[in-house]
Amino acid sequence: MSGAASLSQAYFAGLQAALAKAGICEPVLLIDKTRLNQNIDTLKGFLPRGMAYRIVAKSLPSEQLLVHVAKRARTDRLMSFNAAMVAQLLARLPDYDQLLGKPVPVAALAQMLGGLKPSQKKALSNVQWLVDTPERASQYGALARAQKLPLRINLEIDVGLHRGGMAPGEGLQAALDEIVNTPELSLSGLMGYEPHLAKLPKLAGWPARAKTATQKIYAQALAQSTATLGARHVKTMVRNMAGSPTFRLYKDTQLANELAAGSTLVKPSDFDTPLLKPFVPAAFIATPALKVENGVRVPGGEQAGDLLQAISPGTSVFTHGGYWMASAVYPKGLAPSPLMGRSSNQELLVGPAALARGKLAVDEFVFLRPHQSEAVFLQFPKLAIFEKGRIVDIWEPLPVSA
Repeated sequence: MSGAASLSQAYFAGLQAALAKAGICEPVLLIDKTRLNQNIDTLKGFLPRGMAYRIVAKSLPSEQLLVHVAKRARTDRLMSFNAAMVAQLLARLPDYDQLLGKPVPVAALAQMLGGLKPSQKKALSNVQWLVDTPERASQYGALARAQKLPLRINLEIDVGLHRGGMAPGEGLQAALDEIVNTPELSLSGLMGYEPHLAKLPKLAGWPARAKTATQKIYAQALAQSTATLGARHVKTMVRNMAGSPTFRLYKDTQLANELAAGSTLVKPSDFDTPLLKPFVPAAFIATPALKVENGVRVPGGEQAGDLLQAISPGTSVFTHGGYWMASAVYPKGLAPSPLMGRSSNQELLVGPAALARGKLAVDEFVFLRPHQSEAVFLQFPKLAIFEKGRIVDIWEPLPVSA
């Protein structure tokens, strides 16, 4: 079983039967647990010896899903992305180590701290806050001193993405000095995120040169941190790099000792890249066909004269909901109508004429493959878990993600 090629008519017939047997009759996000497990095992098989794995929570935003991945992958590391998510995971999974994947404004951090329960505050020692500028380091230092609250700080290094973070040099030194001079702060690690490496055109060795530059910058940041805090500290701290698009580029732990990934475990279509070819799609939207009509009629076409009076060949399928970041994959040939446009209420999909001749019945499911996971999972109140021909569980998404 590999990739989209294994998404056969028989496979979707099995999903269709399982949903019907489970009494599911409205739109649902479906996760194939067997494929998910295969992807987890594939990812673990690619990790170099000694490399830790951190689950990107925003890409798999469900407590049950995160726990399942963590157990199978044998990790207790999560990457969260805003103060609300941190608080939710502190309440639900307090023993897991959280690393922020983007910086949180100090005001948002202060508000979150004010709303935490005592048990959640106790678990704050398991959170690494991402700091991307010396100014933010100073703000976090002031908050930590004012509240007499220890904070673990992970410094973001700009290794070429240019979305944020610090280059080695004066700015990074200012942030390191803030940490050294503030007893409540401690340096927990460095992060160097580089998804651009998987998207650069393969022209005149450009990707290879960019990869070398990324490694050089990160190595310089490690050297500067070592000069400030000592080799023993830097050797044992978290050195996080990569994401789903790039984790396979790492063959040892000389620089990074931890890689983060999430989306590749369910493999939405945006992750159909050469590096991720061994992974298989494991998440689908299943939505009922509310109407299946022979032909494609143009709205208002009856009043348009001879030009638009004819019924076009094909089949019209109106789905329950729509306008998701997803593309229809079964029945084959369905696509949004360019004339009607998109609709999140009842979306018109146009397909082959054979669909109206018994290939798709009203209330049967149309299956779509998400383009992303983080932007799609949270649009559904429940996640249907498919395994061995049936729906074996219903999981819930986290309340928020960003």
